[in-house]
Amino acid sequence: MTLNALLFDVDGTLADTERDGHRPAFNQAFADAGLDWHWDAALYGKLLAVTGGKERMKHYIDQYRPDYVKTADFDEMVVNLHKAKTRHYSALAANGGIPMRPGVKRLLTEARAAGLRLAIATTTTPENVTVLLEHSLGPGTQDWFEVIAAGDIVPAKKPAPDIYFYAMEKMGVSAAECLAFEDSENGIRASLGAGLKTLVTVNDYTLDHDFSGTAVVLSDLGEPDAPCRRLAGADLGRPFVDVAYLRALHAA
Repeated sequence: MTLNALLFDVDGTLADTERDGHRPAFNQAFADAGLDWHWDAALYGKLLAVTGGKERMKHYIDQYRPDYVKTADFDEMVVNLHKAKTRHYSALAANGGIPMRPGVKRLLTEARAAGLRLAIATTTTPENVTVLLEHSLGPGTQDWFEVIAAGDIVPAKKPAPDIYFYAMEKMGVSAAECLAFEDSENGIRASLGAGLKTLVTVNDYTLDHDFSGTAVVLSDLGEPDAPCRRLAGADLGRPFVDVAYLRALHAA
């Protein structure tokens, strides 16, 4: 089967959004609400085991703050906190505070030129995706993606494969003609669960994750003057990921 489509996770895959984007945005939302909640980098790394911001806040209270007494409107408060966090994240991204990871813009540009179809499959909100693409990748770049499957568009978030099934259904493609790009164990459980061959680029939070079953694990996508490092999986003998690399990986 020919490679026709690329499906991308966002947080940690396209950009290092978690530590330097979402985490400070959560903390600002907490401070604005007068809460004494604060997520440092180490704690946030543990909280990332739970996908979805609202779900993450509830997990934090249940597991790390037994002293906190939930009010009757706790669920509504979590929703409002998440909306505030999204506003702070958007402001940060709009100021150019969250750059794309190495090789991302180059590869997307090359893939489009080669006629490959692009989509996004993520648990983050559509607003977060749009502001990141527009301000970190460039104006109009959200239109590069045929489908942006994001947030609560499916009830079951990663590690459930539903978001990938949704994206492929909307595109009218099969898993056999796609490659997925992920950065975390929850992400690959979703992509592999959808039958997708998957390329992983790790980040500081996911270095020790179990990536069994993936096609290749890399430090990043690399650039011609800054090669990526292969950590596991297929050795294609190329210093950075380009369309030729993707076609070879898909065929391997």
